Amino acid sequence: MKSVVVIYGSDSSEWEVSVRSGEFTASQIDGTKYDVYEMFARFGSWSIVAYRKNGGERIVIPEQERPVVDKSDFSAVIDGEKVKFDYAYIMQHGTPGENGLMQGYLEMIEVPHSGCNAFVAAVTFDKYSCKSYLKDVDFVKCADDIFIRKGEHTEGMAQKAVERLSLPMFVKPTDGGSSFGVTKVKKVEDFDAAVEAAFAEGKTIMAEGAIVGRELTCAVYFNGHENVALPVIEIITDNEFFDYEAKYNGHSREVCPAQIPDSLRDEIQEVSKKIYAHLGCSGLVRVDYIASEEGLYFLEVNTIPGMTSASLVPQMVRAAGLSMTDFLNTIIENS
Repeated sequence: MKSVVVIYGSDSSEWEVSVRSGEFTASQIDGTKYDVYEMFARFGSWSIVAYRKNGGERIVIPEQERPVVDKSDFSAVIDGEKVKFDYAYIMQHGTPGENGLMQGYLEMIEVPHSGCNAFVAAVTFDKYSCKSYLKDVDFVKCADDIFIRKGEHTEGMAQKAVERLSLPMFVKPTDGGSSFGVTKVKKVEDFDAAVEAAFAEGKTIMAEGAIVGRELTCAVYFNGHENVALPVIEIITDNEFFDYEAKYNGHSREVCPAQIPDSLRDEIQEVSKKIYAHLGCSGLVRVDYIASEEGLYFLEVNTIPGMTSASLVPQMVRAAGLSMTDFLNTIIENS
């Protein structure tokens, strides 16, 4: 049996969401094809927390007995047997799993893994860098933005940002997820507090013009022959925007498949595949948009999208008529 280890937990504010995503992903991997192990990795401490072998039941290891992962060869001693993991399914939202660090480690020790390579993961994780790769393409629009590094925020910047981007605008970390540190700024006097909240999540932030329209998302994966776009979802939130509360505490509706004109659906799916190819993505990614009267605007790429049972990608997979197990088999076999 080939051993697959699902890595979850992270060094970021998203670590608890990552655990839920990782546990669900591990539960859906084909136990008739793979021995499945679950690794909790946070702040350099990596240990095996559960496993399924030979198609059997999931065994949870008591916390005080969890085997430590040997990083020299990516292995662990489990029940007296040394297990060298053959494949890593990365489900770490945020650093180090989404910004290329974990990918770099795995690539150096020649362990295949899910998702994008280290360079693409690093580029796409930083929202400003990713948008910079797409600003000159002719198939999607990007909202105007301002990049700010910690220490560069100066007096008068709020007024300059309003003059350039107008109100409302968003202030967000460039390298965060799950909407941590994101603020919708509607008054100039709220700009500085929004900047402070964003810097609490990282050293670089961006202010971005708000686009009015419908929020839509589409995932793309490689099936071994071609890049395939899954059904489009529309996100309708009760809040000011699709923030943490809306994402995880029931303050939004997700319509799958989105009730949009066929022409817009086709455009989003084609644009998503073009973005996937243009950025050099692999595995599974999700691309978020705002469809406005002026056209389709790119928001961000998620190279490790949420994978709880209620998350967007599993909804898309079900709407496409696929089982999660078969879908994950495809991702693992073509990474």
